[in-house]
Amino acid sequence: MLKCLKLLFVFFKLGVFSFGGGYVMLPMIYQDIQTFGLMSPSEFSNVVALSQMTPGPIAVNAATYVGYRYDGVWGAVFATIGVSLPAFIIILLVAAFIKKFKTSGAVQAVLLGIRPATVGLIASAVIFFSQTSIFKEGFFSTKMFSNPLHYISIPAVIIFAATIVCTRKFKMGPITLTILAGIVGAFIL
Repeated sequence: MLKCLKLLFVFFKLGVFSFGGGYVMLPMIYQDIQTFGLMSPSEFSNVVALSQMTPGPIAVNAATYVGYRYDGVWGAVFATIGVSLPAFIIILLVAAFIKKFKTSGAVQAVLLGIRPATVGLIASAVIFFSQTSIFKEGFFSTKMFSNPLHYISIPAVIIFAATIVCTRKFKMGPITLTILAGIVGAFIL
C-alpha cells in the first residue's frame, strides 16, 4: 500500500505542476520515475511509443504503464488516479470562478508566463527522444565530432525524415505514420 501511495503522490504532483499536455509532462515523468529505478531511457521511450499508440491521453497512458511496472494493477490504478485527479480539481475550480477572473490581469500574466515554459518542456522532450532514438550515445557526446556516422542511427534518421515529409507534403495523420514507421522499423532495425 505504501508503494501505491508513493505513486499517487508522485503522479498527483506531476498532474498539478504540468501545463500543456502529455508531451510537457514526459520529461517530468521520466525525472520522477528515476526515483523508483524502474527503467532506462530507451525503455521509457518504448513506454512513450506505446502510450501514443493506445487510446487516451499520453500522460495518463504513461502513468498507467509506469504504475503497473512499479506495483502491478494497483500501482497502475493509483498512478492513473494521481495524474488525473489534479485536472478534475482544477477544472472544477476554474468552472466556479471563470466569469469572475476572465479579464483579470494577474490571470493573464500567469498564462503568459506558462506559455514559454511549456515550449521549453516540449523542447526537452524532443531532445530526450532524439537521444534515445536518433543518437546512439546521447545528444551531447563528444564522439559525434570524431565519427558522426557511427554516432547517428542512419535508419532512425531516415524514418524521422520520411515522417516529416509524409506529414508536411502528403498530410498523413499520426496513426497512419505510427503504423508505417513501426512496420518499417521492424524490417530495418
